[in-house]
Amino acid sequence: MTPRRLPSLSALRAFEAAARQLSAKRAAEELSVTPTAISHQIRQLEESLDVALFVRRPRQLVLTAQGQTLLSVLSDSFDAIAETITKLRRPPARQAITLSTTPAVAARWLLPWVCLLRDAHPQIDLSIQVSHEAVALDGVVADMAIRYGEGPWPGLAAEKLFDNVFIPACSPALELREPAELVRHTLLHFSSPTPVDWAAWQRQVQVPGLDVSARLLFSDETHGITAALDGQGVALMSRYLIEEELRQGRLVQPFGPEIKAAPFQLVYPPERLQEPAIAAVRDWIMGLLDSPSRESACRSIVERHS
Repeated sequence: MTPRRLPSLSALRAFEAAARQLSAKRAAEELSVTPTAISHQIRQLEESLDVALFVRRPRQLVLTAQGQTLLSVLSDSFDAIAETITKLRRPPARQAITLSTTPAVAARWLLPWVCLLRDAHPQIDLSIQVSHEAVALDGVVADMAIRYGEGPWPGLAAEKLFDNVFIPACSPALELREPAELVRHTLLHFSSPTPVDWAAWQRQVQVPGLDVSARLLFSDETHGITAALDGQGVALMSRYLIEEELRQGRLVQPFGPEIKAAPFQLVYPPERLQEPAIAAVRDWIMGLLDSPSRESACRSIVERHS
């Protein structure tokens, strides 16, 4: 490619300002230089082009035909440069972040608290992608994820969110008291990235006559929780994800034992934490660990905006 042969950018800026203002003095004020400097830059430009750009009259500058042609091109070019620089300096008005997590964590833990994120950062468009698989955090498929386990996840930062303690839980309407009573009830099973299931629980308890292969199976944990709330059976589920229902008495833990599993962790490319939107979503998620009742938190936001 042939190199561009252009005059000095300073000279072009001096000419464009003087030609637009038709005054060396006003151009000097705009560019924060002296009128003498403006005149010197313009004369250098005229010499390099071997053409007169102004007809100089006392206290007045008049553009020649060549000067008008050059002014038109420079004005359009400088306007385009200024617009591009402004766009580069100014972040987009809205910022989209995709967070990947399991269906149960999305429905039972994140969604009730989205009100807090939207109130604090209305410019962030959060997309929650549900999957049991570890998707790519490449900024295209997803930006961040909540994953089960200890990792390792090479190239990603990981921050522990909460431990998984699995408990038997059911509607209080079932009036369960002892593990032996499970033989008269349906065991609710669901697909999960965790290795904890009724078979693992039975190995610890050894309830006589309990057939853990007889089951009602759901592909989504949230459906299993809904079935438990409706009194359709007994589920083995993460206590953290049903703590609101336990607190309200809509679900109860009739007996033990409890089984501890690996934690859920927030993972993301560490270098992206410098981005304000990524940092805001991270702070929102970590802040949920100490949040009060979600009803009172979101109710206060609604009342403030009403």
